[in-house]
Amino acid sequence: MSERNVEAWTRANTDYTDARAEEAWGKDEIDWGIWAVPESEVHALPDVSGKDVVELGCGTAYFGAWLKRRGARRVVGVDPTPAQLETARRCMAKTGIELELVQAFGEDVPLPDASFDVAVSEYGASIWADPYKWIPEAARLLRPGGELVFLRNSTLLILCSPDDGKAEERLLRPQFGMHRFEWSADVDEGVEYHLSHGDWIRLLRENGFEIVDLIEIQAPEGAETHSRYDFVSAEWAMKWPSEEIWRARKSS
Repeated sequence: MSERNVEAWTRANTDYTDARAEEAWGKDEIDWGIWAVPESEVHALPDVSGKDVVELGCGTAYFGAWLKRRGARRVVGVDPTPAQLETARRCMAKTGIELELVQAFGEDVPLPDASFDVAVSEYGASIWADPYKWIPEAARLLRPGGELVFLRNSTLLILCSPDDGKAEERLLRPQFGMHRFEWSADVDEGVEYHLSHGDWIRLLRENGFEIVDLIEIQAPEGAETHSRYDFVSAEWAMKWPSEEIWRARKSS
């Protein structure tokens, strides 16, 4: 994740994420992505009761708060953006939910090897950090048998997305060579990273992971296009997966 992304998320915190952080921290049920699909429907997470969890690219750390409430013994949120971590601290003080927060990039985390049982990323390092750097870092942080769960935009969505505007019902860009993306409509809004499924599989296996599941998210019936994240319409996302959750286990 670059300093450009830190600048983008500092602005986003002011414009959007700070205002919704307390609401997100207060949710009773875990949900995923822009369509808020409940965890009870997708079953993406392992049991975190009594386990040590690290969230890579935690933002305002609401996901980590959900996991702590779900019984995780220790939750560490890692993010490079001071403004978002400050919002997380405010929410901690208000809710009494205790997390550990570390200011760092997901590609270079100042924590010991084999410190965690679970690593998660919900639109954090999963799209904002170079996967060829953050996946090895996640593997380093996990204990043998530990699990990695991350949410990202689907590969299909990226292939159908123009540089400017909503996803279309046709392929618009090549799949071969996917890696670093800068959207022309958001030249000041950071750098994203996306890979093909084959590249994801090879990368995970090369770093000692076995793939447990790939969950393709469908927008629920009656969903409306998100007011902020409107790069994909609800109608599109009811037909094809706009988001996907990967679950992988580190070899014992």
